[in-house]
Amino acid sequence: MGGRRRGAHDENYSFVSPVVKYLLFLFNLIFWVISLVMVAIGVYARMMKHAEAALRCLSVDPAVMLLVVGVLMFIITFCGCVGSLRENICLLQTFCICLTVIFLLQLVAGVLGFVFADKARNRVTVMINDAIVHYREDIDLQNLIDFGQKEFGCCGGVTYSDWSQNMYFSCEPDNPSRERCSVPFSCCVLNKDENVINTMCGQGMQEREYTEAGNHIHVNGCIDKLVDWIHSNLFLLGGVALGLAIPQLVGILLSQILISQIKDQIELQNYNLKHRDDPWR
Repeated sequence: MGGRRRGAHDENYSFVSPVVKYLLFLFNLIFWVISLVMVAIGVYARMMKHAEAALRCLSVDPAVMLLVVGVLMFIITFCGCVGSLRENICLLQTFCICLTVIFLLQLVAGVLGFVFADKARNRVTVMINDAIVHYREDIDLQNLIDFGQKEFGCCGGVTYSDWSQNMYFSCEPDNPSRERCSVPFSCCVLNKDENVINTMCGQGMQEREYTEAGNHIHVNGCIDKLVDWIHSNLFLLGGVALGLAIPQLVGILLSQILISQIKDQIELQNYNLKHRDDPWR
């Protein structure tokens, strides 16, 4: 009788920990909801834009980046949610592999960015110049550039004359734009003592000498300012990188633990089925 009680106990025993299972489910559910919000914002931002203008600056559109990241996160966290809830090894392995690949790609990108800093700088320069060209075509991109120039106190990519690449600010003699040879208002040096802000302070600044223009606008490019900011905030960036890495590592660890427990549970069930009629159990 004692043997039969142990057999019954073995059949009811589970290696799968409810704590691990539902903790992984809750972990994925939170990021799944975040991904839905990101996708909704990205879709809304794309729909609010003029179709032709959006297609021309597709490579630098913040809404597209938000949409891509949101969809990718949605798929991965969906696998994690369903896999943990249904104890599905295939979905859990897919979730774990995706997180591992993303983590390794981030790590490689960080190392390559540090090792090939000059090439990364050139790539950033190309991206900023491309953004300058499409400045007036995308309101989200325009707001992003204006925010960066105000926060860093800079103008253009390398120097303020980079704004001549934009068709509205170009210094070409045949440019009919009223903003010819100007720079955006976000380049202006604002005086807090002024009662009335001159929103036209960037008018014709590209035609002025570097020293003279510096009295009214920020003449240094945003790339140098960005590099200086990175060098002075390495600990902050390290903390952000760690904050992004920890949830990924936690997800990988929990999924591996749950996969191992599910495999042990399957082995126990197979053993019970194989020895169900064993009189010595």
